[in-house]
Amino acid sequence: MVRTPSNYDPTFAHPLLMVYAPAGQSRWTSERLTGLTTAATGAGFVVAYTDHKQLNISTIEQLGAIPGLVAKEWCVDESRVSATGHSDGGTASLMLAVIEKTKTVPATIAPSAAGVTGKDLEAYQCRAPIPVMIMHGKNDKLFPGWGAQTSAWWAGCNHCDVAKMKPVEGDCRMFQGCASGGATLYCEGAGSHRDWPNLNRVMLEFFTHPEKFQ
Repeated sequence: MVRTPSNYDPTFAHPLLMVYAPAGQSRWTSERLTGLTTAATGAGFVVAYTDHKQLNISTIEQLGAIPGLVAKEWCVDESRVSATGHSDGGTASLMLAVIEKTKTVPATIAPSAAGVTGKDLEAYQCRAPIPVMIMHGKNDKLFPGWGAQTSAWWAGCNHCDVAKMKPVEGDCRMFQGCASGGATLYCEGAGSHRDWPNLNRVMLEFFTHPEKFQ
């Protein structure tokens, strides 16, 4: 399902925001959960919502092909694809930037409540620096502390000083000294696993101007 800005211009390449769905959820329930459509289209994004599919490597590769399919119908800039999603959708948006076949698809990622540990990521090689915003609830009992692990892995990949962080907006902290193009945020809100974080404005700013977070 694709949502376009009210002033959508078919001659202008718009940035694309991919929103991947949590386990068992449709594109519509994912749209309601995240509440991203109005703010994201207002910021000039074309937004694409997917239905959930059982996750494995080949599913993530299929999910990574969707921006190319969207580009056949709408005028989007395939070099400016941002990816987010909650729970399984967070896992998909994170792993897209790691798996060999898809790691160049997203230009920025902001996974929420992803089911990925730091140990899982040790099996993969770092890609070139990429802006990453990890969102995870402090009271996530399903994946406790996993966001802190994955943000530390990304901070290492992005050549940040993993021991130095400074607070930014909301519940976010920014790793210091990251490589150019490798802004890395860890946002730990008070929510449980089910809660979408109240960070849409910060996330859209991060997608649009990641350099402000370095």
